[in-house]
Amino acid sequence: MLRVEHSTVRFDGRTALDDVTLDVGDGEVVTVLGPSGSGKTTLLRVIAGLQRPDQGRVVLDGRDLASVPPHRRGIGLVFQDHALFHHRDVAGNVAFGLRMRNEPAAAIGRRVRDMLELVGLSGFEDRSVATLSGGEQQRVALARALAPGPRVLLLDEPLGSLDRRLRDRLLDDLARLFAEVQVTAIYVTHDQAEAFALGDRVAVMRTGRLVQVGTPDAIWAQPADADLAHFLGLRNVRDGSVVRPEAVLVRVGGGDGNGVVLAAIRQGPTVRLVVSLDSGETLEALVTSLEHPEPGDRVSVEIDPAGIVELP
Repeated sequence: MLRVEHSTVRFDGRTALDDVTLDVGDGEVVTVLGPSGSGKTTLLRVIAGLQRPDQGRVVLDGRDLASVPPHRRGIGLVFQDHALFHHRDVAGNVAFGLRMRNEPAAAIGRRVRDMLELVGLSGFEDRSVATLSGGEQQRVALARALAPGPRVLLLDEPLGSLDRRLRDRLLDDLARLFAEVQVTAIYVTHDQAEAFALGDRVAVMRTGRLVQVGTPDAIWAQPADADLAHFLGLRNVRDGSVVRPEAVLVRVGGGDGNGVVLAAIRQGPTVRLVVSLDSGETLEALVTSLEHPEPGDRVSVEIDPAGIVELP
């Protein structure tokens, strides 16, 4: 459906996008994951037509988009800062793309109501966007992008400016909405949890290149290299392999243990343990029990062989 072919973008001699090829199927959600400066936003700008690539092309439904201006590509955009029109009310924002296409007023009204119902803002038509919370403004931005029925929806860090509680709530709403609408989407984020929760596939970027593309389970189970393993939070890298933290079994061992707990960090429903082994090695483990070893405890550490991943 959508294909980015060997696209390269350079700014003042610096390569922002380096020979990137990415396919997105009809109705598929691909999340693009990477740190700041990895080329994620540049990739979206190339797809949207806001940035001309130095090399390569973008093909949508078999058509090369090189000569198609951004407003005629049938691509919806949702940004982190919402980019709403503050001189218009909610309905005016959602209707903007439809009015640009000269849709009949009655059809616009029905579509606006449908989109606001979809994003959970029924009855907000006459509200000023300035009176809305950050989460509500982002819902309006999403409704505005979806209203014209785009062939592809591009989302650039849409939850990045929201607090964690609101982000988690909207993350659930986005997952439901993507499943309900069956929209083809590319979702850019630096947050692993967002990428894994929303993506049918995840495309990991680093320094302008695609490092790995696969399902969340496939990338977690077999990261492409040690740098990606570290980025995903897999810090137990040793001898060309990764030991996933859930495969490190820690039990209070008294004097018969083989390590000492250095730290126990609560991370919501899990606790991350950092253990110094008698061998001099340090391992991290994840436990889910309310009662867990504390810093200074002598522990026995075992590694489930099934959790050892050999790196390429």
